[in-house]
Amino acid sequence: MTTTDTQPNDQTKAEEKDRVLIFDTTLRDGEQSPGASMTLNEKIKVAALLDEMGVDIIEAGFPIASNGDFEAVSEISKIVENAVVCGLARASNKDIDRAAEAVKPAKQSRIHTFISTSPVHMKYKLQMEPEQVFDAVVASVTRARNYTDNVEWSAEDGTRTEQDFLCRCVEAAIKAGATTINIPDTVGYTMPDEYIALLNMLQERVPGADDVIFSTHCHNDLGMAVANSLAGAMAGARQIECTINGLGERAGNAALEEVVMAINTRSDILPFTTGVNPEYITRASKLVAAVAAFPVQYNKAIVGKNAFAHESGIHQDGMLKNTETYEIMTPESVGLKESSLVMGKHSGRHAFGNKLEELGYELGDNAFQDAFQRFKDLADKKKHVYDEDIIALVDDGLAKSDERIKFLSLRVIAGSEGPQEATLSLEVDGEVGTHTATGDGPVDASFNAIKALFEHSATLELYQVHAVTAGTDAQAEVSVRLEEHGKTVTGRGADTDTLVASVRAYVSALNKLLVKREKTAPATLVASQGQAG
Repeated sequence: MTTTDTQPNDQTKAEEKDRVLIFDTTLRDGEQSPGASMTLNEKIKVAALLDEMGVDIIEAGFPIASNGDFEAVSEISKIVENAVVCGLARASNKDIDRAAEAVKPAKQSRIHTFISTSPVHMKYKLQMEPEQVFDAVVASVTRARNYTDNVEWSAEDGTRTEQDFLCRCVEAAIKAGATTINIPDTVGYTMPDEYIALLNMLQERVPGADDVIFSTHCHNDLGMAVANSLAGAMAGARQIECTINGLGERAGNAALEEVVMAINTRSDILPFTTGVNPEYITRASKLVAAVAAFPVQYNKAIVGKNAFAHESGIHQDGMLKNTETYEIMTPESVGLKESSLVMGKHSGRHAFGNKLEELGYELGDNAFQDAFQRFKDLADKKKHVYDEDIIALVDDGLAKSDERIKFLSLRVIAGSEGPQEATLSLEVDGEVGTHTATGDGPVDASFNAIKALFEHSATLELYQVHAVTAGTDAQAEVSVRLEEHGKTVTGRGADTDTLVASVRAYVSALNKLLVKREKTAPATLVASQGQAG
């Protein structure tokens, strides 16, 4: 064979060697965040966008956790075209069987099974001896392998596991048929140099390590999730597990957008590629923030409101001369479309549709008509409608698509002389009710009216207001967090009237709480193995 004939094959091998698979767990680990519960339709929307943007593996949920989770994984398996659909399972037969059933409709499927391997987890959480854990590794991977040849095994709390025992478990998982080995930094404890050393050690000591893909799954408790994930890639890991906006338990997971853009921007020292189209990043960030009711902090890397904003005079001067002075990537590279077009009450459907497209939204006819009508209503109240206003009203509409409780109207009597009074109308499961309540201020009166119309035992943990744009006619965006029997949900609402926004946010949280009630986990979840992360 000539040199010319071998060159394409060599190039292909080099490309495969440098390709890092992006494993998105927004719908599983991300949804474990307190208050981040998503409806079935919301999960399908997120999964479809992840598939479109080029994510390699979508961990769609934890099928044994509830009927809702099983249904979500199953339905996502039916609609995903390109990505591998993955279901999570503990090291038990019921978990693995349920996961296999859920991902069965997928064109490409994976079972991801795990068990804790650190001394503290084995002793206090599992209450199992190391040999029992070792046997469970072999049994679980073997059972999963009977369903599919794409099996991932995770050593939960792997970075705090004794190295000899970790080597034994990894070797056993490989021999049993695992094709991906995940070494999670479950509690965000490790540092990049330690993580590199750990992965190098495993690849050097474990027989068969060259035949599998090593994966990272790093949490952000010390702010090191992305740094550790990239360090893992430098050490030979070729799969990074991450979430949109870094959503996840406690301080979250490695953020997909940061991982992808770090690889794209610093190819000089991160000589890798991913299959993710970065121009979808902003759109995905907005969608996940909306459906999970988790606002993105303003100074969040890549997708925060201020990520491409410059206020300092020195910075502005540099930007005017050359954008590279203060921007290491362009807004367009992550799908952020900046526009000077001001929307107002005279704007028509065409202009509004173009604006939605610029902002990364694709709405169906009904959703578009609803968003356009609310835009026109807002434009009647405001002189100028800014991008942030449109984002707020569209996100608010998306979040309300499956509501059982609907806000209809609010009338408030407020001022320095009490009592403050609120008359509220809600539609609950199709029935309209109206109630007048008093309270210590108009917000308290409004919330008391909600409780009278829809009785519940949830307690208010957070009430937060911020202005979407500047000016006295700015929309207020309100976040409300409710807690009931250990379940926590967060709702958001936006309106030019802060009190209306407050009621919308409370109602949004109640709707999410209803969803969470329906998804209450079965008794099997209480078992000692817990959830992966």
